[in-house]
Order: sequence, then structure tokens, then C-alpha cells
Amino acid sequence: MTALAALVRRDVSVALRVGGGALIGVLFFLTVVVLMPFAVGPDLALLKKLGPAILWIGALLASLLTLDRLFTADHDDGSLDLIVMSRTPLELACAAKALAHWLAAGLPLVAATPVLGLLLNLDAAATGAVALTLLAGTPALTFTGMIGAAIAVVLRRGGLLLSVLVLPLSIPVLIFGVAASNAALSGPSPFGTPFSILCALSLASLVIGPFAAAASLRHGLD
Repeated sequence: MTALAALVRRDVSVALRVGGGALIGVLFFLTVVVLMPFAVGPDLALLKKLGPAILWIGALLASLLTLDRLFTADHDDGSLDLIVMSRTPLELACAAKALAHWLAAGLPLVAATPVLGLLLNLDAAATGAVALTLLAGTPALTFTGMIGAAIAVVLRRGGLLLSVLVLPLSIPVLIFGVAASNAALSGPSPFGTPFSILCALSLASLVIGPFAAAASLRHGLD
């Protein structure tokens, strides 16, 4: 557990440095949300209706933007080989790296949502609901994206391959995240059903993601 905690602290500190990737995701999220009102126009009712979907799409793309850094830096400097050969189970090490990535890149998106919701004509209750769905759903984006990041670093292909692998896995999270946000915003559909499915997707990715990523790394680095 000490080794896993040290790995989490190391990855978070590296991500929060200038050029570490965490700030890039937040700035991209900010850019998407700021530009959308100019594209939609002055219709405040339409902007409010599209607000949850805009926030979720921005968070999804921002998460995808920083996923390639999950294993690439460790692979380049050789520390990934040390992680694979260490006595710590590789599945737990992958889970720790995904947790660190979410703390550095996913949690700031959730924290920025209440402020950015004001640009989309969302009231406090609506932005709170969207932030809650992002808090429940962004771990699923990170842990499913970890699988694509592991495959991409093993095949030494980034960018397009990572997007092709991760985007189909992220669509259910996007669907139920936007559905839960819209249910909280306007109804009449219940908020609990899509939100429960969103939490279930995050829990499933928490279980499956580390094992799939570890298997990919073992097979590719042997």
C-alpha cells in the first residue's frame, strides 16, 4: 500500500507540473464551453437545454486529450518496466495510476463545472446536478480510457488509435450522463435511473479496467 500511495503521489505531482497535462485538459474544457454560446447564438432557452450535453462532451474530449500521458512518460523513461517487474500486482499499479490521473485531470473538470455552467444559462441546481453526474461518470472515462492507453503504448501508436479504441467505450457513459443531467434539469423522467446506471458503469470500469490494462502491458512488454 505504501508503494501504491507513493505511485499516486508521484503521478499527481508530475501531472500538476507545467506541461504535465492536467492544465491542458481544463483549458480545453474551458475553451469548448466558452465557444459554444457563440455557435448556438443568443437563444438562452436553447443554450440552457443544450448545456448538460455541452458540458459532458467537453469533459469527455478533455479526458481523452490527456489519456495518452497515462503510460507514455513511464514507458519512455523505463519506469514502466520497473512497475511491471515489481512485487506490487500490476493490476493495483494500473488502478493507482488511473486514480492519480483522475485526481489530476478529471476532478478539476468537476470542480470547474459550476462556474462554466453560468456561461450556459444553467442555474445553481442544474450545474450541481451536472457536476454530480460528472463526479460519478468521469472515473468510468478514466478507467476505460486506461485500457486504450495501455494498448496504444504497447503498440507504440498514440493519438488516432487511442481515440478509436476509447470513444466507443465512452459512448454509454456519455448517454447516461447526459440523460441524468437532463432528468435533473427538466424532468419528467426520474433522475435516479440513469444516475444509477452511470454509477454502475464507473464501478464496472473500476473492476475491468485495471485487469485489462495489466494484461495488455504484460503481453506487450514481454
